[in-house]
Amino acid sequence: MIWPIPTRQFKFIDTELKEHVEVDAIDRNGTRFYPIPGADKYYPSVTSITSFKNAQFFQKWRTKIGETEANRITARATQRGTAFHSLTEDYFKGELDTDKYLENNPLSVRMFYKAKSTLDRINNIHCLETFLYSHYLGLAGRVDCIAEFDGELAVIDFKTSTKEKKESYIEHYFVQETAYAAMFLERSGLEVQKIVTLIATEEGSIQVFQKYNLDDYLQLLKSYIEEFVRGRTNA
Repeated sequence: MIWPIPTRQFKFIDTELKEHVEVDAIDRNGTRFYPIPGADKYYPSVTSITSFKNAQFFQKWRTKIGETEANRITARATQRGTAFHSLTEDYFKGELDTDKYLENNPLSVRMFYKAKSTLDRINNIHCLETFLYSHYLGLAGRVDCIAEFDGELAVIDFKTSTKEKKESYIEHYFVQETAYAAMFLERSGLEVQKIVTLIATEEGSIQVFQKYNLDDYLQLLKSYIEEFVRGRTNA
């Protein structure tokens, strides 16, 4: 198959982030923490917080299908998602070369091209794979993208999946994106209008979830953090 060559050019916005740093994560018993300069403690990653919320569910899933199969599925999903993210980032930067992905990740390339028309709704990019943190929340992490989606400033998260997901199963995605919105506001002074979740599936579909009620998800985030703290205290 001959893949079409994308010609879209994206505009990047030079956004100043206060006290911006790049730090490497530290693993503590399977939880990622970031040593933020000037902070009196290490900040857990956003994904560690949301993963903790769903830890019991995933443990039941691993027990049900067995560790070997669970590891295989997880590794495959990680490879698929990592390649899709790299393709997307290359596309936005005007550096896309699908040939380097086709041999090892043909599925991700196919999913990328299915998602391309949806990705073209993005422009005026403020952040792309950018490290953010919040002293107020005591959290840190790397956001996929902050840009305009259909002309509205948004935190945009790129996900991949074997098949379409029910909205009721992905509350933690919205909570994660809201955390990045709060971090971005604290670091830049700019408030996003919405959060957007884009899910590319192996079936070829693209799910788009847009949420404007960030205050509701911020309250959920705080409950996630409280549960995480209690869990580590009682561990």
